[in-house]
Amino acid sequence: METRKSPKADLEKKRTFFLQTGLIIAISLALVAFEWRTPYGNPVVFPDSGGIEPETDFIEIVPMKKPEPPKPQNVTLLKIVDTSTDDFPEIDIITEIGLDEKLEPYVLPKYTEEVPDNSDPEILYIAQEMPSFPGGESALFDYLRRNIDYPVQAREAGISGVVYIGFVVEADGSISTVTVQRELAGGCTEEAVRVISQMPKWNPGKQRGKPVRVRLSLPVRFTLVG
Repeated sequence: METRKSPKADLEKKRTFFLQTGLIIAISLALVAFEWRTPYGNPVVFPDSGGIEPETDFIEIVPMKKPEPPKPQNVTLLKIVDTSTDDFPEIDIITEIGLDEKLEPYVLPKYTEEVPDNSDPEILYIAQEMPSFPGGESALFDYLRRNIDYPVQAREAGISGVVYIGFVVEADGSISTVTVQRELAGGCTEEAVRVISQMPKWNPGKQRGKPVRVRLSLPVRFTLVG
């Protein structure tokens, strides 16, 4: 059985019309929705707090007075005197070695180190007036250069360096308590001790105008040339 449709009942022809009409209605409703305004109601009124402010604890700040520093007392000033080995420049003992020179065998000298007597007066390291060699430092250097012989064993072995010798200048200016503070091999130490032990009397150190015992230190350098 065939199905027959009336040309007037065919909705496909009106499809464009219905689509346009629906779009117009939708857009109109959207515009109306955007323009719609809600009327304001009565404003919300908050109850009056009565002007009561919260209680606040105040801390009173009192300035503190700093205690005054104690007044300086009269202090006796002490003068510090440097008695290091820099007071005595190193003494160079120089010797030359010839190619044809014949050296005698070295004999180790004997010396006895003096033991200080505890009953003696106190030995000072610093005095108001320090001891001095008669004629000054230049005379001391000349004495050492003239009296020190470069040890044969040290020359054969090519030994050179510095020997540090300590000694005490007694109240009468004589030399005592010779000690070795830094040694050097080859007989250099023994030679330095020998010559320093035989030094002539010094001008003694003084404390409050009285002669006193003072300990000193003296460096002696041995240098080979040639």
